[in-house]
Amino acid sequence: MQTVPDEWRDTPSERSDDKGALPWEGQTLFQRNGTGPPQGVSEDKAHPGKGHGKGVEAERESLMMELTRLVQKTVKESSWWERRGIDCAILAAAFLSLPVAFFLLSSSQVVPFALGMLVMGIAHGVITIKGTHLASHGSLSESQAWGEFWAVFFIEVCGSFTARSGVQAHIKMHHAHTNIIGLGDSSIWKVPSLPRSIYLFIAPLAVPIITPLAALGQLRAHPLSQAVRTVLMVSLGVYSQYWLLVHLSGFQSPAITLLCMLVCRAMFSLPYIHVNIFQHIGLPMFSSTTRPKRIYQMTHGVLNLPRNPLLDWTFGHSLINCHVEHHLFPFLSDNMCLKVKPIVSKYLKDKELPYQEDSYLSRLRLFFHRYQEFMVYAPSITELVGVQ
Repeated sequence: MQTVPDEWRDTPSERSDDKGALPWEGQTLFQRNGTGPPQGVSEDKAHPGKGHGKGVEAERESLMMELTRLVQKTVKESSWWERRGIDCAILAAAFLSLPVAFFLLSSSQVVPFALGMLVMGIAHGVITIKGTHLASHGSLSESQAWGEFWAVFFIEVCGSFTARSGVQAHIKMHHAHTNIIGLGDSSIWKVPSLPRSIYLFIAPLAVPIITPLAALGQLRAHPLSQAVRTVLMVSLGVYSQYWLLVHLSGFQSPAITLLCMLVCRAMFSLPYIHVNIFQHIGLPMFSSTTRPKRIYQMTHGVLNLPRNPLLDWTFGHSLINCHVEHHLFPFLSDNMCLKVKPIVSKYLKDKELPYQEDSYLSRLRLFFHRYQEFMVYAPSITELVGVQ
């Protein structure tokens, strides 16, 4: 039986950690926001009556806890297979498909070879997107030691990035400060110097090359032991694929081998970039001084995409059609996010809170036509009057 983890709770946390500790170290990832009035609003106007103010505050505080209890009840009633097993099985299937991919790539015929590229590309997407995301949240194991192992394995060996920086950027910035300008506003994905067509349709293909280079740039802030480990793990992952293509698939040209690796690793780069910008940028952004309570922050600043069999499999439900649920309860597995989705959506709609959804093509058209506004100019600050 699981207990309610600390980061589900909207409780105070005075602790501030800049050391890049990992999420399974038991820290509260979400800090309770200040209860002062919005900028430009006097304390008297914000709280006309002390007793009334406390009553309203308590009501708002209870929304997140009430939803948490509903979700927690579902989690307690779920089996290990539902909580972790299904997602672990999907990751295992991706690894088991790799021998088939290497075998097909050894063929001199076009169709088997192309099928091998497709199988390897999908497997790589499942492992490096779904796997690294779940591992960064510690969702693959209840054990702290195994959680750390899987984070290093998926993020560094498979994903060619540094586990410490990945967890710091994703957990402690993006999740803790979702859509807070200057902290978790997704500006890391913006490249204002690139034209919209280049950014949306061409530049993402370079992600497999940019990722390890970006990891090297992060190592200067790491302890020497972690920097050495990251270099070794990333090198192990890249060289293992190269070695297997040469010795199992019979590739003889280094250039062809590297090109094959690039194609497989870049197969889902376009939707990877698109998903990361579609679900936050263009939605309300908040100031750190007037940030709303967490349930308002997440419901206004996060968007779900519809079900898509291919992206659900490779990215995971928490990154596609359950992104709102994922931001409210960030370490639930993909399958559990899908299971609690009806509960969360019904609760938010009953409470007249936003439950934002839009299609992939609709967001793509929106970003294409409003690229300057969303991806070049600084976002405007939204103030949710009465809920800060």
